[in-house]
Amino acid sequence: MAHFIDPNKCTACGDCIDSCPVEAISEGKFYVINADDCTDCGACVGECTHDAIEAQ
Repeated sequence: MAHFIDPNKCTACGDCIDSCPVEAISEGKFYVINADDCTDCGACVGECTHDAIEAQ
């Protein structure tokens, strides 16, 4: 299992990117979590103030 960022909720604020210990989150119009790199630690979930990160 991995987490994903809902593009309809993501504002690309950047709050989540520094919380990822494996650097699985990349920037863009909205942020994306690379499922191959995500360890499902959940560190990013608590940092997202827009509730855009969910378990897949």
